[in-house]
Amino acid sequence: MSSPSTTPSTTPPTRVDDPLARERSHLAESRAALRAMREDAESLDISDVTANWVNAQILERQIGERIKALADLSHTPLFFGRLDYLHAPGAETAEGAEGERFYIGRRHVHDHDGDPMVIDWRAPVSQPFYRASKKNPMDIALRRRFGYTGGDLTAYEDEHLSDPAEAAATSKLLQQEIERPRVGPMRDIVATIQPEQDEIVRAGLGGTVCVQGGPGTGKTAVGLHRVAYLLYAHRDRLARTGTLVIGPNRSFLHYIEQVLPALGELAVQQATVDDLVSGNAEVRGTDDAAAAVIKGDARMAEVLRRAVYSHVTMPTEPVVVVRGSRRWRVPAYELEVIVRELLDRNIRYGAAREALPQRIAHAVLVQMERSGEAPDDRVQDAVARNAAVKAAVKQVWPPVDPAKLVLRLLTDADFLAVHADGVLTEDEQKKILWPKPVRSVKSAKWAPADAVLIDEANDLVQRTHSLGHVVLDEAQDLSPMQYRAVGRRCTTGSATVLGDLAQGTTPWATRSWDEALAHLGKPDGVIEELTAGFRVPTDVITYASRLLPHIAPGLTPVASVRENPGFFDVRPVSDTTQVVAACEELLRNEGSTGLIAADARVPALAEALTAAGIGYLAPGEETTRETRLTLVPASLAKGLEYDYVVLDEPQAVVDGEPDERTGLRRLYVALTRAVSGLIVTHAAPLPRELG
Repeated sequence: MSSPSTTPSTTPPTRVDDPLARERSHLAESRAALRAMREDAESLDISDVTANWVNAQILERQIGERIKALADLSHTPLFFGRLDYLHAPGAETAEGAEGERFYIGRRHVHDHDGDPMVIDWRAPVSQPFYRASKKNPMDIALRRRFGYTGGDLTAYEDEHLSDPAEAAATSKLLQQEIERPRVGPMRDIVATIQPEQDEIVRAGLGGTVCVQGGPGTGKTAVGLHRVAYLLYAHRDRLARTGTLVIGPNRSFLHYIEQVLPALGELAVQQATVDDLVSGNAEVRGTDDAAAAVIKGDARMAEVLRRAVYSHVTMPTEPVVVVRGSRRWRVPAYELEVIVRELLDRNIRYGAAREALPQRIAHAVLVQMERSGEAPDDRVQDAVARNAAVKAAVKQVWPPVDPAKLVLRLLTDADFLAVHADGVLTEDEQKKILWPKPVRSVKSAKWAPADAVLIDEANDLVQRTHSLGHVVLDEAQDLSPMQYRAVGRRCTTGSATVLGDLAQGTTPWATRSWDEALAHLGKPDGVIEELTAGFRVPTDVITYASRLLPHIAPGLTPVASVRENPGFFDVRPVSDTTQVVAACEELLRNEGSTGLIAADARVPALAEALTAAGIGYLAPGEETTRETRLTLVPASLAKGLEYDYVVLDEPQAVVDGEPDERTGLRRLYVALTRAVSGLIVTHAAPLPRELG
């Protein structure tokens, strides 16, 4: 591999023998072509091509999205690599098939003749940029990587993959891009995707993929890039069915929200699990850990199913339908057969309730035909709407309000006991019962777990809308009932599940991915593991991995592949002023700094920072050149990353959780947020597990 070639950032006149100048010229021409594509989209006149105003609105929105997708981000490289093929891709024989050159970038760009100037990184022809190697060059003669300063192309680096005389070597530009300081929200990794990541990114739409990845392995970025790839490869299908990214909290979603737009994808929804179920009840209350664990247990699904279908009663009276001078009688035993058939079909409560009057009407029509009449579908519909049929349906299969049902389970001990018999113990039933009666659904102080129960009950009554693909990040923290809520959103689609069992920080955190996939309704999902750490420095991940035997025995530790060892220090301190001093020290470096502390210590640290005249942000707020310090409660640190981190009082982080294992997992998360350096400050003794 040739070492990176660099020149001053000012662009000199193009010379035939100056490769960097030629590449800069291609960049300028590509940017001009992108501007022309955007201008073409802006100039489209749709006044004469739409049949009505609805079509006009739809087309106008689509054109607007197209214009946004063609935006040229001045500080984002339009292309980051080049592939020189030995032969034309797809040529049947090598003979006479000249090689082709492709520039690989974030989106497709073509000139006025339609010839490509930049190829989308998701296109099949781009795949060797990520997977080709000296052992398997994939018909690539040259792979060139580009280095940028801001939006200026300043360096390039070549690999002659098909040249046996050139030894394989680590890409310096690739390493620099991985280690580049982070300011602002999460950025894409499209220029640095590794072969094992690319395999996951390009996995097919039909199957569910679960990615176990330790800190810094890029699992979140892989999941987001997988969405971008699937939208590229299956755009029409996913445009109809929809895609959704689910994150653990709003701060996390704000942190990642710019990744997909930077890749030209603007139509992906983002939400938390609480958002998904928020329409069922207004959450104003909380549960203690014991109650939340029981409510989140998959056994609650059976309790709810029993409670819903307990409303069905077997008919004891016949239905008599009067039409003109004739009376048609459906006896109770025949009605019971119809009801039992519907129950045996195991269809949703609401769907069965809608089918029941038609089944009764059909029984009447059979009698009519036997008597010589020839009723049609209109007669059957009329019979189904008959007052006697409606009354029978209301008596046998009454409507069920999911929120009222859950409220009764949580407030009526006898009702809960009947439907939880053999499922929950008496002690478990007592733990989830509310101590005081509630007047109505609206006055109830629902907890987050209650909203999930209502969502389950709602799905028993009426099918939940399914999307084409769902990405679930930080999945290890979900309860079985939350997995079921997510799974309902992709029953006819697929999912990408991302997480790290060692970072499970809820009392109900999942114990295995097989178990999680079963609750999600995707038991055949493929489990992949990422173990190469691209973000966390070696010394930091080695220190944090001391906790693994105590929080996730048997899990493979992350092996850092960073050439830069980073900065790591553990410092005893006596007060918060020394913690502030550590922040000031790290702020002298380029990039972002996070001060992570136990939630209870955040107010005191905020006061100390203010007294020192240091501005700071809340998690999820975008850093600026002037304000690069974020004060992060440990409970919100998951999924975030900073160039430098000060971790305040590790033992307080552990003590802030309901049990030691959860506390140590929270500490593991906090220890692994740093990209370039970590200072651990402590006045109390360190947890013994850190040794």
